[in-house]
Amino acid sequence: MCAFTRASALVVLAVITGGALPSSLAVAAPLAPAAAAGEVKPSQLPIRTITLYRSGVGSFQRRGEVEGSTTVQLRFDTDQINDLLKSMIVLDLSGKGRVGGVSYASRDPLTKRLASFGINIADEPSLSVILGRLRGAPVSITTADGTFSGTIIGGETRPQATGSATTPIPVPFVNILTEKGIKSLNLSQATNIDILDADLAKELQRALGAVAEHRADRSKAVDVTFNGEGRREVVVGYVQETPVWKASYRLILPETEQGQREGDASSKERLNSKLSMQGWAIVENTTDEDWTDVDLALVSGQPVGFRMDLYQPLYAARPLLPVPTVQGASPRIFEGGTGGDKAGAPEAGAGGAVARSGASLGKAVRNRMEVADAMAAPMAVEGVPGSPGRPQAMFSAGEMIEYGAAPQATAADTGEIFEFRLDHPVTVERQRSAMLPIIGSPMSGRRVSIFTVGSGSSHPMHGVELLNDAGIELLPGPIAVYDGGTYAGDAQIGHVPAGDKRLLAYSVDLEVDGRVESSQAAQVQKLRITRGMLEMTSLATSTSVHRFTNKDAKHGRTLIVESPRDPSWTLKQPAKPYETTDSQHRFAIDLEAGKAAELKVVQERTMWQQLEVVTADIESLLAYRKQGAAVSEQVVEAVRRAGQLSAAIRAVEERLARLAAERQGIGNDQDRLRQNMASIDRASPLYAKYMTKLTEQETRIDAMGEEQQQAEKDLVAARAALDQYLANLDVE
Repeated sequence: MCAFTRASALVVLAVITGGALPSSLAVAAPLAPAAAAGEVKPSQLPIRTITLYRSGVGSFQRRGEVEGSTTVQLRFDTDQINDLLKSMIVLDLSGKGRVGGVSYASRDPLTKRLASFGINIADEPSLSVILGRLRGAPVSITTADGTFSGTIIGGETRPQATGSATTPIPVPFVNILTEKGIKSLNLSQATNIDILDADLAKELQRALGAVAEHRADRSKAVDVTFNGEGRREVVVGYVQETPVWKASYRLILPETEQGQREGDASSKERLNSKLSMQGWAIVENTTDEDWTDVDLALVSGQPVGFRMDLYQPLYAARPLLPVPTVQGASPRIFEGGTGGDKAGAPEAGAGGAVARSGASLGKAVRNRMEVADAMAAPMAVEGVPGSPGRPQAMFSAGEMIEYGAAPQATAADTGEIFEFRLDHPVTVERQRSAMLPIIGSPMSGRRVSIFTVGSGSSHPMHGVELLNDAGIELLPGPIAVYDGGTYAGDAQIGHVPAGDKRLLAYSVDLEVDGRVESSQAAQVQKLRITRGMLEMTSLATSTSVHRFTNKDAKHGRTLIVESPRDPSWTLKQPAKPYETTDSQHRFAIDLEAGKAAELKVVQERTMWQQLEVVTADIESLLAYRKQGAAVSEQVVEAVRRAGQLSAAIRAVEERLARLAAERQGIGNDQDRLRQNMASIDRASPLYAKYMTKLTEQETRIDAMGEEQQQAEKDLVAARAALDQYLANLDVE
């Protein structure tokens, strides 16, 4: 008898009947929990190296020593097993041993596991269904009428009205074969059900245990076996999903003495002012294991990554074929017939990482310190030693650079990727994040104001033109801009390779007003006739006048004006833009303190338009010629001749229209006369007058028919003449 099964069946019974179990009902034995996994000891192979990518994965390397033949157990979240199976590598670095293999618990679908037990509960069956599946099994069922033992025949439901209800509801019953015959028992009244077959009871208990295990299955153990002798160093590497590491920057703009800002160079000078760029990497350890003293590398590349379910067992669908049998011999009847014949890969070059930081980054750091020293003296103010005139609570740009977090990473090109490798081991506790300094070097740049046409603002933006000459890559991320130690605004930057240049905008320049006046005009340049079509070549001109006023009496501006760029237009003025992007022309102008400046942008585009020759008129052609368009006398004469032929067609069409109108008028008049004649005496003079008029109209209708036929012939001839004239008409 299975107490576990009895308790489970009663729970199902309570759900079916909608009631609670009787308080007096006792369960013989408590529910046996699923086998809990043993406590996992700290791994012999701790994480030593981590490489994080911006594609959402991380490469992990575990390294340690093993002795003799041993098995190292690693635990992973169930969702990580697929990445593990796709990428795991195992190495024995001693040469004295070998990798025995990797084993892990299977993840067969729960429904398939449940179907393998003696009682299938994969579809969450009701109590009556469970008992129906136990047909032939001995059971003992206790109801209000007593305890009945027997063999299950099957289950069924019957409509019954219980209590004072009049509407019947389905009630589950089970039929059993007892020593006294077949007994039908109402399961809604059962208080105890025992399965007397011990093997079946254990099968049901195991099936329920599998359900509980599947629900609580959050992690899996992966066993790595190493075979060999003595102590050996081994490595296990794998790739798993990790949060994308992020970059965050601080850009410090220095101030010089007498209120003049360093970087206020004119548009004609080079980007030789030194700005300080500080970069931080934000990494997150979302695993359940501490990263203790790991070598951390941050890669800017994005290797292709995907997920594939390798953990779930895959079963191929197979057809069900009938068992082959040998058919018995039977007599055959053959039909009669007539006729018929009797009768190289190239050798790989040596590769390696090209360090960008080591000596070069160290030099950049020393340059950063020299720039800080040069900036600190002019920034001296009161309240700080050697700093008259400034409150003690503030700090200078030089202090931000000199005393800021020093970069702790070495930047390097490794193959086809760029990485920041932390110079010292890093510790990040489980489920915590860290912000690590990776960049701290001067970069060339200058202050600018950026005015973008069509932005909806009459003010430009304070910005920086930054040249990435620090020998590193800048990744997409936010930039907090500090102007002389004071927060000035936020900017955003995309991916900037080494040696590339970018504009950054961080606040609105309210002291500069800008307005734009735009106009367009088109002038006909040339007219010619090609294949009977009048081709008009026009030159369109777009003119934009940008006017700016600098209300700042102390500081001038280098103003970068962004004007929309259309590849179909050709820039004529200025002769060359300062810079060009896919969608913008950029122009640089100097806006002196307290003064105004103007920028005129002229673009041209050649347009072609085809018209029917017959739609052109001589007056327009002569007007185009007077305006300077190339219109030859042959073109004018061809248009005149086409106009004459077209006029001949219109004249015939007008004649046909007049005939049709006249015929319509005669028809209406005849209808009136016939109506009048129907009401007067045939012998009266008026009747005779109407008859005379009808006779005259009929004579006119006959003549009009001949005229219409001739007009239609004339129309066909006129149209043919125009078509023939235009068919091969080419006139320059």
